Amino acid sequence: MINFRYHVVSLTAVFLALAIGLVVGTAALNGPVADSLKENVNALRKDNSQMRQSVNSLQKELDMEEDFAAEMAQVVLPGKLAGHRVLVLSLPSGRDHTEGVVKMLQLAGANITGRIDIQDKFINPDSNNNLLELANGVQVSGLPGNGHGVETSSALLASVLLDRPQGSPATPDAERRSVLQSYATAGYLTPEDKINGAAEAVVLVSGQPYVDKDSAKKDESVVKIAEQFDRTGAIVVGGMGSAGGNVVSVVRGDPVLSQTISTVDNANTVQGQLVTSLALVQQLTEKKAGQYGVGDNAASLLPKLPQ
Repeated sequence: MINFRYHVVSLTAVFLALAIGLVVGTAALNGPVADSLKENVNALRKDNSQMRQSVNSLQKELDMEEDFAAEMAQVVLPGKLAGHRVLVLSLPSGRDHTEGVVKMLQLAGANITGRIDIQDKFINPDSNNNLLELANGVQVSGLPGNGHGVETSSALLASVLLDRPQGSPATPDAERRSVLQSYATAGYLTPEDKINGAAEAVVLVSGQPYVDKDSAKKDESVVKIAEQFDRTGAIVVGGMGSAGGNVVSVVRGDPVLSQTISTVDNANTVQGQLVTSLALVQQLTEKKAGQYGVGDNAASLLPKLPQ
């Protein structure tokens, strides 16, 4: 039978072992192990500091490049688009950099005939039938008849917002206002200012591809917009990125569209906004399309314009 003294001795041995373990462990940590841990922590702190400095340096370099592009624009753009009438269309994905694109166009002397913000509702597949009804309610010949609401409506908008083919009567201002008002009232687009006559060229400001369940259909609709305006006038797509199915990547991957539609894949930067204007100059003066920027399938950073 185990007596009380045995229990006391056993418990005392256990606590003594714990105490010895703590003393030995503390001594070990205060020795080589602790020194090693301290060295690792100091090294990590040093690496973190160096990485932070590198990030700050890269950000400063990027800011300086933006400033350089802005100053270069003051040198190369003035007068390049003087006398040319340009319409600016912005997609929801391109709203954040539309203002920068417009400023560059104005610096180049372009006459901005209007700015139109295309709403998500316009490219939503659920709007197809309503878009067809709106388009078919206007007496304009030559509209697509394949049942694609975005394509048909884009063709109608292009016919009233851009110059009509030589020999065709110009669109009356009243008709232009009526068509725009019908789409604006239905929530498909928002004119940012008064439309001042027809344009000879259009800049379509876009962004990243869609990612929701209807992304494939929406990206296709954006391409349809570009296609229909391309049929009527010169067009440059000022986008953001060139992958994932956005309009820039689709145009560059299409041997037909890439011959007539210019793209810029970094129009979210000052550099890209400058190049967007230069690409439009090339479209209007040389009747030539090009693919510019830093993304996939870009031919060069900017067009080589004749002196």
